[in-house]
Amino acid sequence: MLVLITYDVNTQTAAGRKRLRKVAKECVNYGQRVQNSVFECQFDTVKFRQVKAILENMIDKEKDSLRFYNIGEKYKNKVEHIGIKPSFDVKDTLIL
Repeated sequence: MLVLITYDVNTQTAAGRKRLRKVAKECVNYGQRVQNSVFECQFDTVKFRQVKAILENMIDKEKDSLRFYNIGEKYKNKVEHIGIKPSFDVKDTLIL
């Protein structure tokens, strides 16, 4: 399933900036950054629960927020892209 992860981490303190870097580094491990604090990730149900728990433990729930949008399997007709950073199919083979 395609899941959109978004986050807003309060960066007014050094601790907040550290949390922001940690959340961003963790998200990079699982998906494609499509905007500064937005990632498209392909998960099965178990992996989604694991990643959600990891990220939830990284933030300060009094100052930060996480959002998870489950787009599902039939996401191609639900996602429209306009502008820079052309999107790619997260299920396609990645060649390095």
